[in-house]
Amino acid sequence: MIVIESLTKRYGATTAVDAVSMVIERNSITVIVGTSGSGKSTLLRMINRLIEPTSGRVLIDGRDTESEPGHLLRRRIGYVIQGHGLFPHRTVAENIGTVPRLLGWDEDRIRARTARLLEALQLDPTLYAQKYPSQLSGGQQQRVGVARALAAEPAVLLMDEPFGALDPIIREKAQDDLLDIQRKFGTTIVLVTHDIDEAFRLGDRVAVMSEGRLMQYDRPEVLVTRPADPLVARMTGSAERAMRLLSLTTAGEAALPLMAGDGAPDGLVVPTSASLREVLSELLWRGSDRAIVADDSGTPRGHLTVAAILARARPG
Repeated sequence: MIVIESLTKRYGATTAVDAVSMVIERNSITVIVGTSGSGKSTLLRMINRLIEPTSGRVLIDGRDTESEPGHLLRRRIGYVIQGHGLFPHRTVAENIGTVPRLLGWDEDRIRARTARLLEALQLDPTLYAQKYPSQLSGGQQQRVGVARALAAEPAVLLMDEPFGALDPIIREKAQDDLLDIQRKFGTTIVLVTHDIDEAFRLGDRVAVMSEGRLMQYDRPEVLVTRPADPLVARMTGSAERAMRLLSLTTAGEAALPLMAGDGAPDGLVVPTSASLREVLSELLWRGSDRAIVADDSGTPRGHLTVAAILARARPG
């Protein structure tokens, strides 16, 4: 979907982004994580050319982003920032319709798209469409910001620290909303954060940056088990690495084959979607050694033991 080739940004003698190359798959969530000053936001803004690169290039669907004016490029790429950037004197519906109107959509199409997005984000259009941003909670403003970014049906959504201003409880709900929206609309999302836990919770793949360089770009479980650099190992957290790894693996992925006549000891059956961390917690709470793993229909698909789960926490 997006190919980044040797992308570089220099400000005089300072290199903010240093020859970064990466491929972002269609319909995925890619998270760029790093400390302040690592170049992650600069890299993100070069994708939609809010910042012009010094060298290198970005291809979206095989097309060089330099082949069209920047303002036209940005109309077909959604963009969400911390604080949402909603227009305070426009209603929710007017905010969401901003880019579609610039693109010349008719009002019926804009109203239908606005209603669909509000419903998808669990905001009743009859209650919220005519409200102003000041009448919304922080979490509701965040959802409207995402809806506005998705209004013109972009294939790509860029998000720069979108949840940084939210308190932890609202932040977790906003992350859930984002995962739900991504599943519903199939949007390719690139998100910047300084929070490694957020990166692992949201990202199909995670890019770790430091001092403008891309240190490692891979699936979360690979970053945990095979960090390519001491910095990556520190960011993933050596003390918490085992539990984090268990959180990234589902019972369905790790289930051992069933033996003939297997049943569920103490009636313990866990869904294939449960994380190994959740299964281990339940087993220890119950004082059980084994659980049956079943699919949504209740059909047994395998079993897990405490020993097998702990072995997963000790990567080789």
